[in-house]
Amino acid sequence: MPKIKTRKGIAKRIRVTSTGKLMRAHAWKSHMLEHKTAKNKRAYKQLSSVHKTDRKQVRRALGI
Repeated sequence: MPKIKTRKGIAKRIRVTSTGKLMRAHAWKSHMLEHKTAKNKRAYKQLSSVHKTDRKQVRRALGI
């Protein structure tokens, strides 16, 4: 059985916690920030978990 290759694009964007949770960065933080509220910009800094419908695909892409 060959080794499962890691998809490097996903590996650079997703962090796996010690409990196995998949964490990702928020979108919408890169441009047009003058139109966004300070509250939104602070919230975009926080990591959020990968949605439950995507977890299986992301785990497989990471080789987990």
